[in-house]
Amino acid sequence: MSYNLPSNLTPKEIVSFLDKYVIGQTNAKKTIAVALRNRHRRMQLSEEMQRDVMPKNILMIGSTGVGKTEIARRMATMMNLPFVKVEASKYTEVGFVGRDVESMVRDLAANALQIVRDEQNELNREKIETYVENKIIEKLLPPLPAGASEQKQTDYEHSFAKMQKRLAKGEVDHLKITVEMPAPRIDVGSAGNIPPEMANVQESIIKVIGGLNKKGKTKEVTVREARKILANEASEELFDEEKLKDLAIKKIEEGGLIFIDEIDKIAVPASSNSRQDPSKEGVQRDLLPIVEGSNVQTRIGMVKTDHILFIAAGAFHLSKPSDLIPELQGRFPLRVELDSLDAEALYRILTEPKNSLIKQYKALLEVEGVELVFEEPALRSIANYSALANEKTEDIGARRLHTIMERILEDISFDADSYKGQQVVIDEKLIEEKLDKLVDNEDTTRYIL
Repeated sequence: MSYNLPSNLTPKEIVSFLDKYVIGQTNAKKTIAVALRNRHRRMQLSEEMQRDVMPKNILMIGSTGVGKTEIARRMATMMNLPFVKVEASKYTEVGFVGRDVESMVRDLAANALQIVRDEQNELNREKIETYVENKIIEKLLPPLPAGASEQKQTDYEHSFAKMQKRLAKGEVDHLKITVEMPAPRIDVGSAGNIPPEMANVQESIIKVIGGLNKKGKTKEVTVREARKILANEASEELFDEEKLKDLAIKKIEEGGLIFIDEIDKIAVPASSNSRQDPSKEGVQRDLLPIVEGSNVQTRIGMVKTDHILFIAAGAFHLSKPSDLIPELQGRFPLRVELDSLDAEALYRILTEPKNSLIKQYKALLEVEGVELVFEEPALRSIANYSALANEKTEDIGARRLHTIMERILEDISFDADSYKGQQVVIDEKLIEEKLDKLVDNEDTTRYIL
């Protein structure tokens, strides 16, 4: 689901939207909000000035589970921007080193094309609905042959109008009609690390074969099912694919966002012997031209990465940002450190976000007819136990809440049919019964929580 907010939101408005989904981390939100606003400001400048105003890429430093990825993903979703998340460590895998770091831009291109297609479908919804409506009515009321009398044409128009009303009310949704099925779509982008030139050849061959096999494949479906099939057909008929690709390239170059996670995993600590793992520095050098700005060939055309916003993130437990090569450090001028989550922050994460964890579990069990009620002391207790477990073992941030909640609700969820129609109260006593012994025993905590 896309929120599709205006592109000219002020930094304060952007932060207020992020506050609905991510608790705390004000500094990170402010930095990203300003970077996003600068995108809008840049587009108001002259073309000559636009070329020289480069994006200020961001390096986010913080433990896992504190909201690094969530902030970037929510921002991209809210603003309907092309977004892709990659793990830097992926490029150090055996047999992968030095190859296809550009794949992140090709993934971004595929994402942008889908966003543009969805936008065009939304903008042209009326045209698509008219196309679908006419196609369905033609199946239910076959058109008159050429040369039909005026009386027959008048009768046909009357019947057509009548059928339109019935179709709008859903009275004919159960009727069956025969429709042409679309040719199976093969995603050449999922074939791994094949060069874009070969991908384009594959795509052309698939289109030819698809065109040969397109006619004649029909299926009998209900009118309700036909709507979706014909809507996809309308989208292909009404929109010029080349124009969509041009729009997608423009969207990437003006608003694309690439999130590079685990960047600390390719940093080489000064204390270690870099010769033992030269692949890490090699990946940094492969990333450099893309982050600096280069041309990358994708399935939708040549994409310039000069104005794509890159956000890198890492925990930096075993290394530090200065362990990255100086050239790459220079391409991430904005540094922001995210706070670790204490009991108070975990409590707010449990209760405040728009679709908080508590609301999710309540809704899930409501499906089974079970009403969950969490008492205030119980919520505080869950947050305290989560913070304690994070202290005693590896700090996994807000993800610890998922582990704790599953442990508390496991039996209720399993026996949900026994509680149907009942109200189940989660109190502090139940939390203590489920968690007290587990958290006290460090070995048990390490393996179970």
